[in-house]
Amino acid sequence: MQLTDSLIRCTMTLPFKLPIEPSRDKAQLRKQLQAERQSLVDRHQRSVHLQEVLRVWLVSRQESTIGAYWPIKGEFDSLPALYRWSEAYDNRRIGLPVINRANKQLSFHVWYPGCEMEEDAFGIPKPKDTAPFAPQMLLVPCVGYGPGGLRLGYGGGFYDRTLAAIDPPPITVGVGYAHGFVPWLEAEPHDVPLDVILTEDGVHWQRSGL
Repeated sequence: MQLTDSLIRCTMTLPFKLPIEPSRDKAQLRKQLQAERQSLVDRHQRSVHLQEVLRVWLVSRQESTIGAYWPIKGEFDSLPALYRWSEAYDNRRIGLPVINRANKQLSFHVWYPGCEMEEDAFGIPKPKDTAPFAPQMLLVPCVGYGPGGLRLGYGGGFYDRTLAAIDPPPITVGVGYAHGFVPWLEAEPHDVPLDVILTEDGVHWQRSGL
């Protein structure tokens, strides 16, 4: 029994490998990376590590308002780490996105544990009747990511449109698991590079001078 348990623990810590090469087609690549993420046998362990990476990275930051997201499809859940961060000072606020169906942009409304929630048009929980605010920092979930802060999202363009409309623009921090790195990923004309990318292995990318 002890040997079997040890083998299981060892297997769960090994890097997950796709049985096929990542597709060069972005639509197919998104599907592959989402399927891989949801199949990670050690996803909880990776999440715990990424929680710690995020908490440590935030220690040196001066921003007091952060826009986050409600995790879906096996995404990393940043909210526990952010709540711990918010407890340190009364002026710190966390927000979750609310989609404007007319312009397909995101606005961010105050979230706290236990606040009333409702589903948006996509079935994702959002805060109900809480105050909107312009975040100084955005945590952005990554389906995948590439060199130089390049993010692969779901293809809807919500974050790109939102970032173009926020003035002054917030610091953008991509969060995701290390399996999602795609070294040959290239930017398209509308892509806005992230300022930082964090994974369970640490700071993968940070813009110079940040």
